[in-house]
Amino acid sequence: MKVLGIETSCDETAAAVVCAGREVCSNVVLTQVAQHRPFGGVVPEIACRAHLEALPGVIDMALEEAGSTWDDIDAIAVTSGPGLASSLLIGVSAAKGLARSLNKPLLPVNHLEGHVYSVFLDSDVSVADASPLLMLLVTGGHTCLILVEALGVYRLLASTCDDAAGEALDKGAKLMGLGYPGGPEVELAAKGGNPGAIDFPRGFKHHEKDALGFSFSGLKTSLRYYLENHPDLLSQGGLPDLAASYQEAVIDALVMQLERALRQHEVRTFACVGGVARNQRLRQRLDALSVKTGLPLMLTSLPYCTDNAAMIAAIAGARPHEPAGMELDVKPSWSL
Repeated sequence: MKVLGIETSCDETAAAVVCAGREVCSNVVLTQVAQHRPFGGVVPEIACRAHLEALPGVIDMALEEAGSTWDDIDAIAVTSGPGLASSLLIGVSAAKGLARSLNKPLLPVNHLEGHVYSVFLDSDVSVADASPLLMLLVTGGHTCLILVEALGVYRLLASTCDDAAGEALDKGAKLMGLGYPGGPEVELAAKGGNPGAIDFPRGFKHHEKDALGFSFSGLKTSLRYYLENHPDLLSQGGLPDLAASYQEAVIDALVMQLERALRQHEVRTFACVGGVARNQRLRQRLDALSVKTGLPLMLTSLPYCTDNAAMIAAIAGARPHEPAGMELDVKPSWSL
């Protein structure tokens, strides 16, 4: 089955064509970073307008890159949640119009399940071969541990009780006077810095030994107080050590909880997906954890870490989805 996928959950306008749930024929992503950077974060009204303007051209590009015509497409898949309601509405409306005019099935997809499945793109490993699989999903809006028991069968083991890891990096970058998006800016600023220079809190570090969970709001507050108590730090060349220490605190919290979960659950492998999975320091730490535990590690290929439509089209083609009608609505808080 050849599926056209549409993704507009936040600030990337994306479309892709995927065959048989694995073969990515095209994957077009148009980012809105430049529009949102002056505001230091995503502005829903700007995101919605940008999706409206860009989506038709992005879909045309995806079809052209795939060498496909509308007659070749068997179904239309679209992210219907979770995400920004106004942004989701653009993608869902476009998908409904295409499905109706082309008489094709309309397949609503959970954005988080798309991220879960993204680790199997550009991979020869099947979900059945890897399961049970422990997955760390870490993005700008979500941070959680998921036990993948089979395709479509997921168990949430832990999530953040406040900020997501990507959100903590964005807010930390703003406090340090860096740009948006914060994750790549902090990673760049951290190069050459000492990750042990400043002892920032690790969230759930001091909770009972078997507890699973994430918390990053205290880390952000600790950074703010540290900067207030060291007003000359940034002007005196202290940014690399500060950024490296802050980044390490975020990564420590992620890896610590992942390792704790691996001790509690028997799995064949573990994985990391989502935008923060692009961070090279996190990848190094996960590689080290794989060596320590003897468990294989799966990492999403870099093009599929951030929001994209290939993962949406792929999961729609990989397992049966109940086609939706024209009454399909967005689900901004849709859980996995």
